Amino acid sequence: MNQEQWTSVDRYITDLLVPEDAALREATRSSTAAGLPSISVSPNEGKLLHLLARMCGASRILEIGTLGGYSTIWLARAVPAGGRVVTLEVDARHAEVARANFARAGLDGIIDLRVGRALDTLPRLAAEGAGAFDFIFIDADKASTAEYFGWALKLARKRSVIVVDNVVRKGAVADAASADASVQGIRRFNEVLAAEKRVSATAIQTVGSKGYDGFALAVVTGDV
Repeated sequence: MNQEQWTSVDRYITDLLVPEDAALREATRSSTAAGLPSISVSPNEGKLLHLLARMCGASRILEIGTLGGYSTIWLARAVPAGGRVVTLEVDARHAEVARANFARAGLDGIIDLRVGRALDTLPRLAAEGAGAFDFIFIDADKASTAEYFGWALKLARKRSVIVVDNVVRKGAVADAASADASVQGIRRFNEVLAAEKRVSATAIQTVGSKGYDGFALAVVTGDV
């Protein structure tokens, strides 16, 4: 098994089950043209987020890490009429690209994009009474993932679903001696997750066009 084969299988799955429309293709194209890093979720990962949000009946979604808005579009398409997606992005240039992508997809009316450090924006959301969110997707800088998860719990409710991306780091997450700040950030998050009694959680390894990685999935089972 190798990257070429993983990508080939992803392409087969995407062509068969996840055909992209013009808005999604343009979100990818415009992000690439603007020089944004190529770290958006893949089409089948985006569809997975969409399905998970629909399965839990999410009408209020929080995303930490917008980039060019590709995953945000998938999430916004999952909410029912009257639903809302709040997405947080630290980089103003990324946010500009994302806003154009939301408008092109006809979703800017239901997406609230906040620009700034998430660790500054999250307390403001809490102060505004912006929760409770039904579904929360964390895909920002990995060193701060444990802190993002802590705020996600504050902004969640019982039965909320929390998904955290990139928790395997090509297998490096198993290396306690890693000098990589992202790896250590994810290890710290995993320890917090394991100790948190108010959630039931697991983590899954994945391979595909994005390489070897994985995600954590948690359901809030206790009062938060």
